[in-house]
Amino acid sequence: MSKDKILFMGESWVIYMTHQKGFDMFTNSVYEEGANNLLNIFNKHFDVDYIRGHEVPIKAPNTIEELNKYKAIVISDVGANSFYLHPDTFSKGLRTPNRIKLMEEYVRNGGGLCMVGGYLTFQGIDGKGHWKNTAVEKLLPIEFEIFDDREECPEGVNPIAIDLSHPILSGIDDNFPYFLGYNRSILKNGASLVVKINEHPFIAAWDYYKGRSAVFTSDCAPHWGSKEFMEWKHYETIWTNIIKWIIKSM
Repeated sequence: MSKDKILFMGESWVIYMTHQKGFDMFTNSVYEEGANNLLNIFNKHFDVDYIRGHEVPIKAPNTIEELNKYKAIVISDVGANSFYLHPDTFSKGLRTPNRIKLMEEYVRNGGGLCMVGGYLTFQGIDGKGHWKNTAVEKLLPIEFEIFDDREECPEGVNPIAIDLSHPILSGIDDNFPYFLGYNRSILKNGASLVVKINEHPFIAAWDYYKGRSAVFTSDCAPHWGSKEFMEWKHYETIWTNIIKWIIKSM
């Protein structure tokens, strides 16, 4: 049996370091990816295409036909500017498709989309995620804050399941482990609050026209995603449930 096809975008970065040793200085860089564990799980259950964060400006789908190849899209820790600013627009001053509006059209017509939290999703650090007032915010079950929406919780905070009957929590028979932060938001009218963290949505979901969308407002990996979460016995279950729900297979 063929697997449902999904598109995962984000979760890569480059770190530039400066080493000062007395009079002398040198630099080096390190490339990292944050979703290896999650992608390994998704690849067991779905046919996954992965567009890394630095590839999004060039490789993110430019047409509704490209998007319609997928049953679901997952956006994790990559800002809206990466979708708005194709190199042809940013460097050459040429018109290119509005890929954020295309994703809204895709979900409205029956697709699924999940946004995962981080420093560059929702609003993120210093508001640089820049997702507020976009067509993607429109299709999601939460309203974003205007500025920096990070809630850092170095002491750890445990999400609390609210809607135990929701299919996303199917098979989850244990309390959620602690997280070290999340993106604050407000639940929209008509949306389902599946899990909360403090007084904010943690997992929320809803039907959007013919499609579905969901949010997971913390990280899929460190640092907000704690070691305890990464080793949680239901790590695989919660992520596969979210995707299966937004593609209407559960």
